[in-house]
Amino acid sequence: MVVDLKANELVVKASDSNYFAGGKSIDGKLILTNQRLYFKPKQEDNQSYNMEIMPTEILEILYFNTLKIIPNGLNIVLKEGRELKFKISKRNSWGKVLNKIY
Repeated sequence: MVVDLKANELVVKASDSNYFAGGKSIDGKLILTNQRLYFKPKQEDNQSYNMEIMPTEILEILYFNTLKIIPNGLNIVLKEGRELKFKISKRNSWGKVLNKIY
């Protein structure tokens, strides 16, 4: 799994993740750089779920529990109104870092 980094772009944080899309869970990797946030699916047939999120697009970061009790959900709300929901370990550290970039 390779992300084409732009000039002067450095990876800050990366972790395995699942993206929830319309009742479907897409296995992949969430990658934060000093310039943007990426989601890269692991499966070749899910490449349509590739995402590149600019910090200026983010409205807020919210937490949620998966299965109503497991504290590992991260909801990225975009200014356009879309919500991107991810299951990720250590969501609090992700939330802190993401809150600093937008």
